[in-house]
Amino acid sequence: MLPPISPDDLATLIDEAAIAARRLHRKLVLPAADLDDLRQDLLVDLICRLPGFDARRGSIGAFANIVLRNKSSRIAIRHHRQRRAQCGTVLSLDAPIAGGTEPLGCLLAEADGLAAWHGRDLSATEDADLRYDLALALGDLPEDARTLCAALGTCAIAEIVVRTGTSRSALYRHVAQLRLDLAMRGFGAQWDGSQAA
Repeated sequence: MLPPISPDDLATLIDEAAIAARRLHRKLVLPAADLDDLRQDLLVDLICRLPGFDARRGSIGAFANIVLRNKSSRIAIRHHRQRRAQCGTVLSLDAPIAGGTEPLGCLLAEADGLAAWHGRDLSATEDADLRYDLALALGDLPEDARTLCAALGTCAIAEIVVRTGTSRSALYRHVAQLRLDLAMRGFGAQWDGSQAA
């Protein structure tokens, strides 16, 4: 069990979490309603990590700063991944398109399909072609690269490391080589993999 936290230390933790939340909120350009959620997520993580605090190594404010910076970084990475998976920021169907007065929802036709509603510009034919090209590219890869692709599609890196016994650095080297192989076959950085799901 944790020793009791003094009111001053608790106030420091709350203040540091609020500052970190405002900084992250501004950096990620999030809606105003997300600020309290960010602050709460940061504060909960900070409180969970309090057993690691050692007063002999520094002040509680310095400890909070390090913990909050790390958690903010993880939240930002997760947020950017989600944006990439959605091909950019989420578009509001009620917002007018730049320079126009009609909202996006009025400009999209039913025939455009679900992909258009999510901001993707691939038609069903282009999507089928992309899947076919991806299948050809994956078929040309060596067996170990195809196995790695399949594992990356279903597992986290840590799980792959445990399952295969490969070191994390070696796995990242294999992933870098896989990216190069796919780039040589026409699947560069602009392709995020979500189209193949």
